[in-house]
Amino acid sequence: MGPIIDSAPITLCLAGGELRTVVEQLAQLYRHDMSEFLGHLPAVDGRFGFSSLPLFFDEPGREALLIQYGTAPSGFVLTRPTLEGETSISAFFVVRALRRRGVGQQAALHLMRSRPGAWAVAFQEANAGAARFWRGVATAAVGSAWHEEARPVPPPAPANLPDDHWIFLNTGA
Repeated sequence: MGPIIDSAPITLCLAGGELRTVVEQLAQLYRHDMSEFLGHLPAVDGRFGFSSLPLFFDEPGREALLIQYGTAPSGFVLTRPTLEGETSISAFFVVRALRRRGVGQQAALHLMRSRPGAWAVAFQEANAGAARFWRGVATAAVGSAWHEEARPVPPPAPANLPDDHWIFLNTGA
């Protein structure tokens, strides 16, 4: 795709078939971005590991969605159900060229509003951009009717990781 067009539509598509490969490619960019906060290094082949990614294509209840800006793949969302009944956004990524242009917020709000109900989103407080982004999305979605909690990162994550921050909201209330 060429230069950014400010009026391109933003859509979400369930990623299966050939879209799986697109999400897998974008996931490398996501893992690279997250390496700053989580200390991940690439393997000897130069690729970042993402062992849970196949679950979002193969396991019932989990989904991988491609974010498109016009016809260009521009990011992805991974969702899964929690034990408490929320839908968790496990990963959310928008390519750098489209950040701070409203693409991510439009995609997140479209997803949450198209599936009314309880949502849970985790992020690392050290990732100031993500913290600002998700607090803004929560406020845009439900005003002040959301709350935030810090929770330890569950195993098998290394014990030295800082707590995840979770935002909880309900778009069906």
